[in-house]
Amino acid sequence: MTVHDLERRVLVLAPTVRDAANTTQILGQAGIRTTVCRELQALLHELEAGAGAVVVTEETLAAGRMGSLTGFLRKQPKWSDLPFIAVTRGGPDSVAAVQAMETLGNVILLERPVRMSTFITAARTALRERERQYELRRLLAELRESDRRKDVFLAMLAHELRNPLAPIRNASEIFRRADGGNPTLRLAAEIVDRQVTQLARLVDDLLDVSRITQGKVKLRRARVHLQTLMTQAMETALPIIDAKHQRLFVRVPSEPIYLEADPARLAQVLGNLLNNAAKYTGDGGHICIAARLTRNHTVVVRVRDNGVGIPAGMLDNVFELFTQVDTSLDRSQGGLGIGLTLVKAIVELHHGRIRARSRGVGHGSRFTFWLPAMPRGASAPAVKRNGAARHERHQRRLLLVDDNIDAVESLAVLLEADGHEVRTAHDGTSALALVESFRPDLVVLDIGLPGMSGYEIAQRIRARPEFGAPTLVALTGYGQQEDRKRARAAGFDHHFIKPADVGALQRLIG
Repeated sequence: MTVHDLERRVLVLAPTVRDAANTTQILGQAGIRTTVCRELQALLHELEAGAGAVVVTEETLAAGRMGSLTGFLRKQPKWSDLPFIAVTRGGPDSVAAVQAMETLGNVILLERPVRMSTFITAARTALRERERQYELRRLLAELRESDRRKDVFLAMLAHELRNPLAPIRNASEIFRRADGGNPTLRLAAEIVDRQVTQLARLVDDLLDVSRITQGKVKLRRARVHLQTLMTQAMETALPIIDAKHQRLFVRVPSEPIYLEADPARLAQVLGNLLNNAAKYTGDGGHICIAARLTRNHTVVVRVRDNGVGIPAGMLDNVFELFTQVDTSLDRSQGGLGIGLTLVKAIVELHHGRIRARSRGVGHGSRFTFWLPAMPRGASAPAVKRNGAARHERHQRRLLLVDDNIDAVESLAVLLEADGHEVRTAHDGTSALALVESFRPDLVVLDIGLPGMSGYEIAQRIRARPEFGAPTLVALTGYGQQEDRKRARAAGFDHHFIKPADVGALQRLIG
């Protein structure tokens, strides 16, 4: 029989020859395939191959004989609830009937003597139910495949979008350094850099919302200082706030507030709320971010603005995916409508809650979230005080490898201006040859190279001790957690996502 036939047959657990023959004859006349199993182990073996339903008799339901079958049923996938037809004496209150209901779960009870038409109807009912379960299995498989394809598509989309952003950011940095005091050139460079940052944030949000909605994000909890995270978030929002000449007010208690949270994700929440407030507030508007600690050790953070507000009918929907307030101001600022979805998901991952409030269009908005705080008096984390330290610059031998010529050449110009000796390559073979002849201190490698991937190049460098173990930096459009793990396994020391922060790369080199 084919797999289709096996999954749509009725298995009959009947120790007696008479029961087996009668059941097979009755169901066979109705066009229903059957397989007779004389003992429980044979039934378990056949169940592994597939079944549409199982017929059991009173004799096989004796206490203590069904343990292994119960174990099999517990291991069924979530879509599966195998139907059983139990033929017993004494009605639903009999010991055998109760045993069947407790042991097997999805049971159709038939009391002996059973009419032929009743038995056939019960079998067909069980098979129809099983058919619906197989349909659910098919739909779940299609959804999983769709999710897999979506993940692949989003990863490729992010990679392709990030690749052109890298040379654009490098070019804006070149303009900024070479402006010669020309305010127009400096302004143009700042505009380009702000827009590149915004595009990169949109790409990151698109990938994050996909991972979070599929439960693929795990928090990296640490003891974090809320006031420090607020400062970091404000720094990310200041470019748009300054560009629109808005005023930002900050209100925090003098007493430090500590949480056990993922610092990167919580900073993302604060940054998205501030960016959202700036986006929906006109030129010269006001934005306020405030935090306080309640008596029951709950942190309350509120971001308020005097912008366009939210229509009453949309307050319940603002956290839904791709939802945007339908105003001309919003559309002029753009966006994908996923920032608040991310905010809500991340807050809830931290066992918190968030609420949106507005008195209506033209009256501003207020977003408040609550998170559990660390108890008062908990020891503060050690603070690494190196913000004021200046890195001593050393000339480095650098190798840049990327098949995007604009990206690699523009980055080379910037790094050569810092006094480093730089070589470039556009494929794996040339890169390995330069590693051998040039002996770089640091190699910046793209991952998606033609012919030989960055992973393979890194592995080959690590396999050759005579290459001198240079620092390996992945500079790539692939930024998901799986990509980072694969990079570490291949031998990379650091992982930068395009478009990389040139300053961060310079600090690493220094």
